[in-house]
Amino acid sequence: MPKNIKLAKFAGFCYGVKRAVETAKKLKSENPDKNVFVLGELIHNTDVINELEQLGIKTINEVPDKGDGICVVRSHGESPEIIDKIRRAGFELVDLTCPDVKKVQQKAIELAKDDYFVVIVGKSEHPEVVGINANARLWSNNVVVASSVEQLKDYEKAIKAHKKVGVVVQTTQMLRTLNPIVEYLTSISKELHVANTICQSTAMRQSEAKELAKESDLMIVVGSKKSANTTHLAEILKNITKTIHIENDTELDNYKDVIGSSANISITAGASTPQNVIEKVIEKIK
Repeated sequence: MPKNIKLAKFAGFCYGVKRAVETAKKLKSENPDKNVFVLGELIHNTDVINELEQLGIKTINEVPDKGDGICVVRSHGESPEIIDKIRRAGFELVDLTCPDVKKVQQKAIELAKDDYFVVIVGKSEHPEVVGINANARLWSNNVVVASSVEQLKDYEKAIKAHKKVGVVVQTTQMLRTLNPIVEYLTSISKELHVANTICQSTAMRQSEAKELAKESDLMIVVGSKKSANTTHLAEILKNITKTIHIENDTELDNYKDVIGSSANISITAGASTPQNVIEKVIEKIK
């Protein structure tokens, strides 16, 4: 069957990820004799992590007591306590927190300082949310993380007792997660301030992919299964048309039948998916 293949405009590296990867590589090339470490995976993509390792940029999962060289804070951000620990260990700190994530951290701090009961909409275990939560908790204990109305109901009494409620959102979350929470909070709070901090790149990527899905027999989402924005994309699109989520072109072999029977195929990719990975997927389908 002849194929009509479309690639989404907003597919692949977003600004924050591109900046983090390019800066990490530049740091190593400009400091060949220094150790360059990244605390946690710089981005959720195995191919990129392997490439960085080959350049001598090592991933560490915790801060040692004593450090030597440069330690990079990744685009997801970190808690003030961890940033302080990196400095105390003796590392030269390079903070590559995405500017959009920084804005959420600042907004959460601002709300906490102004005595709002702070609700962070997102997944509690996600590194970005861990950092936002830790920043807000420096100023107030009235901070909760929730990704559903059900999770928030445990705090209903405390929320009702508080005069003001403020909401911030994990940058890669979905509007369909935020909206019911806002509706619920409106019904139980006296004063509600909502900062829709879903980043523009995520919003545009989701919006464009939804439009493509409406005219496609098959949507292919390319990117890591560990990437929140990529898995959210796949979740959204599954409700519109047949959708598969793959990490790279090697997984296409598992879907030969569905690809073979689809005439209109559209491809999108998460914010941490490199261009060359997307290109290999297109080539293999062709």
